[in-house]
Amino acid sequence: MRIGELAARTGVSVRALRYYEEQGLLDAERSPSGQRHYAESAVDRVRLIQQLYAAGLSSGTIVELLPCVVEGRATPPLLERLTAEREHVDRRVTELAKVRDRLDAVITAATGNMLTGTSCRQES
Repeated sequence: MRIGELAARTGVSVRALRYYEEQGLLDAERSPSGQRHYAESAVDRVRLIQQLYAAGLSSGTIVELLPCVVEGRATPPLLERLTAEREHVDRRVTELAKVRDRLDAVITAATGNMLTGTSCRQES
């Protein structure tokens, strides 16, 4: 498939796809005229890259992890890196849960304000 179709199917911009290729995250075959052509598997690859980015991993880290994640090839240093990244994700999940709880408290206070006319400011 061509780059525009891959972008449409994954919700990722053409510019981002070109960046992924520059970073070694995504491979494309080239037609004689230089147009990029991607295998069907590129859709899943792009979705995986997006998930890893959303988890806070950098492109450099993702490049290091892809052989293990995609092909199942691992070395002891790579397994250590995967474990460290998992721990990083756990810390982010904990922090996000705290933010969610704080937002819940604000929503509850604001709802009470709307119903009773009292202040929704919380004393710290």
